[in-house]
Amino acid sequence: MTKQQRYQFVIDYFTVHAPDAATELLYNSPYQLLVAVILSAQCTDKRVNITTPAIFKQYPRVKDLAVADFDDLFLLIKSISYPNNKAKHLIGMANMVIEKFEGNIPMTVAELMLLPGVGRKTANVITSVIDDQPNMAVDTHVFRVSARLGLTTNATTPLTAEKQLIKFFPENYIFRAHHWLILHGRYICTARSPKCTDCGLKTICKYYHSIKSSKI
Repeated sequence: MTKQQRYQFVIDYFTVHAPDAATELLYNSPYQLLVAVILSAQCTDKRVNITTPAIFKQYPRVKDLAVADFDDLFLLIKSISYPNNKAKHLIGMANMVIEKFEGNIPMTVAELMLLPGVGRKTANVITSVIDDQPNMAVDTHVFRVSARLGLTTNATTPLTAEKQLIKFFPENYIFRAHHWLILHGRYICTARSPKCTDCGLKTICKYYHSIKSSKI
């Protein structure tokens, strides 16, 4: 099977079984999504979704967050991983959005990465989710699933995996493919004890065939 055929199999499968795959983070604006994604680093979307309503109630606009009291914000996010750093990042992010971008969330990867707490993965999420830009956010799930399926080869970093994925996924599928892979990794192709028997991609999965061969 060629690389192109492998990708096409994945596209064909998910366009049937997960045509509307989307982020599980709850948001109503680019500002809210940016806050949620910053909080989601090394934290579950479920925990973030429990936490953000109180944040958005107290700081409904980016300009409100810019003048937030650190201790007050910390109390709202203390159940999130690394609340000290994330509180600093959120306030710093809001201030830069006000000062540098006139209160508007920027919509390019380069500009977003200027903001405190925003790395390449976060910037790719924001631009692909909000604007359908062909950017591939590679988190641990995407990194694992793409390697197991054979979509990436010898990718040692998220960036090398990202480059391979955007090379072979057609541009109009890239923003959706991130959600396909992350949700598949979250619920089927888990890090430990992947549910291979329930997986509709095992036909082309290099990981599945390797463990199958090892049991023969």
